[in-house]
Amino acid sequence: MAVSRIGLVGAGGVAQRHARVLSGFADVRLAGVTDVLPEAAERLAGEYGAPAVPTVEDLLADGVDALYVCVPPFAHGPAERAAAEAGVPLFVEKPVGLDAAVPEEVAALVERRGLLSAAGHHWRYLRTVEEAARLLAGREIRLVAGAWLDKVPPVGWWPHRDRSGGPVVEQAAHVLDLARHLAGEVATVNAVGNGTPPPVPGADVDTATAAVLRFADGAVGTLSATCALGWKHRAGLEVYADGLALAITEDELVVRDADGERRVAGDAEAARVAVDRAFVDAVRGEGHDVRVPYPEALRTHRLALAVAESAATGRTVEVPRG
Repeated sequence: MAVSRIGLVGAGGVAQRHARVLSGFADVRLAGVTDVLPEAAERLAGEYGAPAVPTVEDLLADGVDALYVCVPPFAHGPAERAAAEAGVPLFVEKPVGLDAAVPEEVAALVERRGLLSAAGHHWRYLRTVEEAARLLAGREIRLVAGAWLDKVPPVGWWPHRDRSGGPVVEQAAHVLDLARHLAGEVATVNAVGNGTPPPVPGADVDTATAAVLRFADGAVGTLSATCALGWKHRAGLEVYADGLALAITEDELVVRDADGERRVAGDAEAARVAVDRAFVDAVRGEGHDVRVPYPEALRTHRLALAVAESAATGRTVEVPRG
């Protein structure tokens, strides 16, 4: 069996998860890890018998078959550009950037080079989401209500808007992607932030954001986000169509219709494996189940940025279609 050699950019928590999943595939080998903190790269690489290398260019020069980019929002750009220049398939963790400039540039590079790409929106692979999509097929969606109610993550860059983009961009992207997936594109957003940062030194992001979404196909929706808690309270999406109510999270799908209520168990860990398996299969030419290529992730990122802009300015913002 031919083994696909994967390079990893970043050595934080999300990179550690991908390294664990990828190392469990018999047809994959972790070819190397690079990080701005050499000791972090050495630690992660050492767990899987891979080398820690100084730069992205060193990884690419080693002839990897694909590159995973798992870096904070503010650090996107250099690795993606280098991979595109080398023609190497690219997996990018969400959010794909801090603002619009780098993701728009990378999307253009991906398209111009015809590059195989994927983004880490693993919710698209959830059993609960697949069942929700099946139940909604042929129905007109009326109302969508999304929420991401959580804590401040324990990383130093997160509470700084110029490093993370804020909670809607960094945390709520999964919910917004799911809203687009099930209800279609959002045309306009109106949002407000509370203007008060969480009690973390130097923080300047809103502790709470509320938004109203108008979808192009006629549905309306809301998004509620907060980082005021000390735990992850709830993250999910409720969808209401004629005669049908769905509540979707990573853990379960609750379905209510005229016949009563039923529940579908979630499979979050299986979805995290599936998103990597689908990308590796595509790299190997053995599958075609990449559900969120980079340009699709960019559409979700545009929506998150529109919510953040509206919250900051108090104005209605049209979501760019590209």
